[in-house]
Amino acid sequence: MRPETVWPDSSFDCEGWRGEMASRIAGFDWSNTAMGPIDRWSKSLRAAVQLLLASPVPLVMLWGRPGTMIYNDAYAGFAAGRHPFLLGRPVEEGWPEIAAFNRNVVDTCLSGATLSYSDKRLTLHRNGQPEDVWMDLHYSPVAEDDGHPAGVLAVVVETTRKVLAEDKLLKLTQTLEERVAEAVSARVEAEERFRQVQKLEAIGNLTGGVAHDFNNVLQIISANLQLIELVTRDQPDLTRRLRVMSEAVTRGGKLAAQMLAFARRQPLNPAVVDAAKLFANICDFLQRALPESIKLKTSVSCGAWNLFVDRHQLENALLNLVINSRDAIHESGNILLEVENTTIGEENTSGLALPPGDYVKLVVTDDGAGMSDSVKARMFEPFYSTKAEGQGTGLGLSMVFGFVSQSAGCVDVQTQLGTGTSVALYFPRCTQTESMTADGARPRASSGGEVVLVVEDDAEVRLATIDMLAQLGYKVLSAQTAESALAVLQKHGNVDLLFSDVVMPGTLRASALAKIASAPPYNATVVFASGYTRDIIFHEGRLDEGVVLLKKPFTFDDLARTIRHALDARR
Repeated sequence: MRPETVWPDSSFDCEGWRGEMASRIAGFDWSNTAMGPIDRWSKSLRAAVQLLLASPVPLVMLWGRPGTMIYNDAYAGFAAGRHPFLLGRPVEEGWPEIAAFNRNVVDTCLSGATLSYSDKRLTLHRNGQPEDVWMDLHYSPVAEDDGHPAGVLAVVVETTRKVLAEDKLLKLTQTLEERVAEAVSARVEAEERFRQVQKLEAIGNLTGGVAHDFNNVLQIISANLQLIELVTRDQPDLTRRLRVMSEAVTRGGKLAAQMLAFARRQPLNPAVVDAAKLFANICDFLQRALPESIKLKTSVSCGAWNLFVDRHQLENALLNLVINSRDAIHESGNILLEVENTTIGEENTSGLALPPGDYVKLVVTDDGAGMSDSVKARMFEPFYSTKAEGQGTGLGLSMVFGFVSQSAGCVDVQTQLGTGTSVALYFPRCTQTESMTADGARPRASSGGEVVLVVEDDAEVRLATIDMLAQLGYKVLSAQTAESALAVLQKHGNVDLLFSDVVMPGTLRASALAKIASAPPYNATVVFASGYTRDIIFHEGRLDEGVVLLKKPFTFDDLARTIRHALDARR
């Protein structure tokens, strides 16, 4: 019920003297409180109440030993849901959750002393629920007319927001050093990864160049060995020795291929691959590479996605990882092959150097010896191996790293000494379905009388290739550079096939020569031969569309089949 009287009688334009609490105080029955009826209040009490009502800050007066509460509009706002219940109540009844604290305040101030608290934390039930409240509290005695302390005047200023803000700032300040250290550590780690990438890129470029020259040397040896074999078929002892030498050339070619794989310069033939089917098909083959004491297990997630990779290179990568796991297990152990789908979001909390998207994750995990940090830091370097002399080339993991990177994926290695190693290969998801076409019959290696233009800057390779093609019955023209080859083409005109190296000196590139030769009026078929293509005829890890490449070192049969197939395909 809204009171009809106002106290004090005249407000003199003081906002507090005509506010809500002035009305409530005037209308309240004080007879049964320590203050007594309002018309019998002493001058000192009336003056104190007027002072209290006029103040813009929250004030509450606790009168007599019970601490009867009388307060202003500002304190009413602080009291929230406890207002107006508090008016006229003994303070211990009004705030029972802090009764002992208030009892001490009243007793202290009635003895003539004062109290002050800065950012005092108390748990109050202002709205029915406990909440922590911080306040600046100042208590002073209020004198009666005779001068003795009769009440307590309390200044109550809530500082909860300030305290919480300061606490948050303090925590931020306290963790600043830690956060700076984390940021510096992350930057150092990123810089180290960048240096490692640069280092591997530099080694890759060097390796690619070496592989090119090495393949040319192997091609010269291989071609001449095969030419010698043609004229020594009736000499078994010599033929046997020639075959041993040819096998050594083949091993050298594989070594060069591994070097190119690490350098990410090998031409890939990607196709849609069903990872689940791939694992099912190669498990038996992989198990045969392991002793009986090592068990090979597989785990393929339901609905595993397809990937777009060179199937042959992927099988080689998995074989390399399984062999590494085998060698890391001293006696008995387990190797687990897993296929699972994974999605990398925009935030990419994984730390992998991959853009957001869907990926197929192939994992090879063993419970072998694991790797130290120093070994892990160098594990992808070519020719680095912890195996005994003669037990490894140090190119296995280098080849895996190069192949996966060239396939737009990445390699993640988790390892711990004495626990084991887990190598995860990430490949982008492919939404196409796997082709069910079977391998066609191999083209016949028959010879013909067509004209072949051989373009090769290495004189020994050029001469050996000319001899091989002549043995196959082809008419052969030759040139050392693309410019001289263009002159030959323009002079003769009737060239059926251009057989060209990829990396050659001169201003005219092999790819440009191929475009001229394959276009009217020449309409020649083009076959490239190279041990290192750089980025001339393949991009993003795959051969350009329509390009035929014969990898050096090639054999008589490889050459015959490739040339015959290319010539027959244009008909």
